[in-house]
Amino acid sequence: MKEKIKLTTSSFKGQVVIPQEVRRELRIEEGTKFAVFGKGDTIILKKISVPTVKDFEKLVSFGAKFAKKKGIKKEDVLEDD
Repeated sequence: MKEKIKLTTSSFKGQVVIPQEVRRELRIEEGTKFAVFGKGDTIILKKISVPTVKDFEKLVSFGAKFAKKKGIKKEDVLEDD
């Protein structure tokens, strides 16, 4: 994508349409998640990816193996009610 400024307008509800050329280049589809940062007169949208269940399971497995290797038990990390 050529670095070129595209113009868009916000709707009554505050919705902003991302120009089609930008959506294609960045592979933005319906349901794509964004982090929104605002400061002064600047708004930045950062496309984010939500981990899949498989990725989350890998992370949990890694954490469990790490804890076992380090001798960390559930009681060491759980708060008392």
